[in-house]
Amino acid sequence: MTGLKAKLKTLIEAGGPLPVSAYMNTCLHDPEFGYYATRPGIGRDFITGPEISQVFGELLGLWILHEWQALGAPNPFDLVEVGAGRGTMMNDMMRAISSVGGGERFRLSISEASPVYAAAQKARLSEFHPDFLGAFETLGERPFLLVANEWLDCLPARQFVKGGDEGWLERVVGLSEEGELTFGLATDKVEALSGEAADGQTSIEVQPALDTLCETLATAFSRAPGRALLIDYGPAGYAPGDTLRAFKDGAQVSPLAMPGESDLTVDVDFARLARLAKKRGLGVSGPVEQGPFLMALGAEARMQTLIKANPDRAEQIYEGVKRLVDPAELGGRFKVICLSAPGLPPPAGF
Repeated sequence: MTGLKAKLKTLIEAGGPLPVSAYMNTCLHDPEFGYYATRPGIGRDFITGPEISQVFGELLGLWILHEWQALGAPNPFDLVEVGAGRGTMMNDMMRAISSVGGGERFRLSISEASPVYAAAQKARLSEFHPDFLGAFETLGERPFLLVANEWLDCLPARQFVKGGDEGWLERVVGLSEEGELTFGLATDKVEALSGEAADGQTSIEVQPALDTLCETLATAFSRAPGRALLIDYGPAGYAPGDTLRAFKDGAQVSPLAMPGESDLTVDVDFARLARLAKKRGLGVSGPVEQGPFLMALGAEARMQTLIKANPDRAEQIYEGVKRLVDPAELGGRFKVICLSAPGLPPPAGF
């Protein structure tokens, strides 16, 4: 039995079953045994766009430069990344920005929950001298652009199931008669789900942190102009049902099998995120599919330039970009949404 599984069993025995969101948060962020505290797994348990091809981060860097100039090239200016992994995307973005000029005016900030990743970021990005934020404390002190790739999907989600005459019931993690972790349903009816689920939908996921994110951005935008570019997987036009998944060593496993040793993730409800942002007066562009977004930023031209400069790596470069833009791969599964300060024109790529 893993240390975290024993800890979870003790918590459940003492206080009763845990909502899926609490289980997910404990598995990912427990300071002693949590996944991000002990063994975050980019390249082992999962792989992200920036790790597939440098073109991903380079195009985002040029997008940032374009949007900074559209804001009037403010100086000072904050470039913020949330959940920066091993620092690959930020490194590629800054290389692209520096090749054109202007990056010396940027103050780089990273919000990172994993101490393991934070150490890797400090080493990889040392030449850019990033600051590390706990929870967006200084967001909005200056004009800013915020980027996050594959961050929203790890925000804990509550799950609800339509229980016939009982209405909506929350899904929980409890213990079986044999003392093993198992899914179940809470007994108390949940009333506040009107408008969240489509007609006929019998299960739904809600990420409470999306509300907090929109509120934080609205407050920051009230102090300074900016945008938040968010890239992740999930449906564009409807609420996800039960999408909780776990990954370990590149394979999908049961979310209950190895708590703290596998990455937990859910699909992002982009439709709900857009509704919450509009409710707070933010400008909303997208969601659009990642493939068309990257192509609009010049993925084809950048790929050809790299192939010309590195003919011995032509197939590798082509296959990497193809994975990013192909609608049957990441290009269709991943969506891009931009939340902006009120009154700004639509950003590039939308």
